[in-house]
Amino acid sequence: MHSSPSAPVPASPSAPAPPPLRSRTVFAAAHVVADPHADTTPDGPAAVDWDATLAFRHHLWSHGLGVAEAMDTAQRGAGLDWGAAAELIRRSAAEAQAVGGLLACGAGTDQLPAHGASLGDVRHAYEEQLGTVEAAGARPVLMASRQLAAAATGPEDYRELYGHLLRQTTRPVILHWLGEMFDPALAGYWGSAEPDTATETLLALVADHPGKVDGIKISLLDPGREVRLRRRLPRTVRCYTGDDFHYPELIAGDGHGFSHALLGVFDPLAPLAAAAVRRLDTGDTAGFRAALDPTVALARHLFAAPTRHYKTGVVLLAWLAGHQSHFTMVGGLQSARSLPHLRRAHQLADALGLFPDPEHAARRMRTLLTVYGADDA
Repeated sequence: MHSSPSAPVPASPSAPAPPPLRSRTVFAAAHVVADPHADTTPDGPAAVDWDATLAFRHHLWSHGLGVAEAMDTAQRGAGLDWGAAAELIRRSAAEAQAVGGLLACGAGTDQLPAHGASLGDVRHAYEEQLGTVEAAGARPVLMASRQLAAAATGPEDYRELYGHLLRQTTRPVILHWLGEMFDPALAGYWGSAEPDTATETLLALVADHPGKVDGIKISLLDPGREVRLRRRLPRTVRCYTGDDFHYPELIAGDGHGFSHALLGVFDPLAPLAAAAVRRLDTGDTAGFRAALDPTVALARHLFAAPTRHYKTGVVLLAWLAGHQSHFTMVGGLQSARSLPHLRRAHQLADALGLFPDPEHAARRMRTLLTVYGADDA
């Protein structure tokens, strides 16, 4: 494992986290930093730079945000295998406990083969990962499962399997509804290709297990559907927006309620996002929108179709901002976006003032363009 001298120094384990955000519960889904010196291949086990990866978690906590660990932003199922994810969960949980940082961790079924798993296999895989998260002392996020989507024959399979898991959890979990725009293998989740029917199954599951669900993380890029869902949730169950296109309006809310947040876009937007939510803490909704609305253009660019490749832009911005010494990703996914896409991401982020050292970011961007033969680098 290598650590670069240009990587940030992790916060001292004895340094307390700042006071939490009061008006909303906000998680940033965090990316992982690859080890650029590892002799591996895109199909090989993930090689992680643990020092830089954990330093980035301290960066998020330093702004008062929670960390959503080992989620799709960390390339679960797209370069980060379960062995590395389990290690990531254990290490992040230890760091969170040291500084009082808020942490939720993804439990899924990605240790299974992509095809051919039975419902029993899926249940056992979830149990293994749920046990790892709970043993680490973190709040579990029951991630949407590709293997469950393939094996289930209808809504009852989802209610039975999730019900089995919820009955054995030791603390309330976050349920994860990730749309097929983020992962095509999740089409028809909750047992139906019709979103209204899927919503009814999810709500019935929550009603069947009072006190077992902390919240629903919904990532469908459909703000109207999210608002309708959150209005029907019990008061004790949070709606966490995962909508990286409409998050300002959903977090701000309306006269009937609001969404909390579990967002991949808050990985690069951490300073601006935390400052904006602190305005909500004082009741300044207009100030919140004024601070966060200008970030939507960058978010929509990063999450443009194919949406699942948004992680490439997230890691690019982390490199340009100085959070890591290189633009390399596990699975080789630094190549998943075009050069014009990356150039535009830099321009939009720079216009928002996201880079602590804009000139350093510009030099790094010019270096990348030169490597790929851009004439105007």
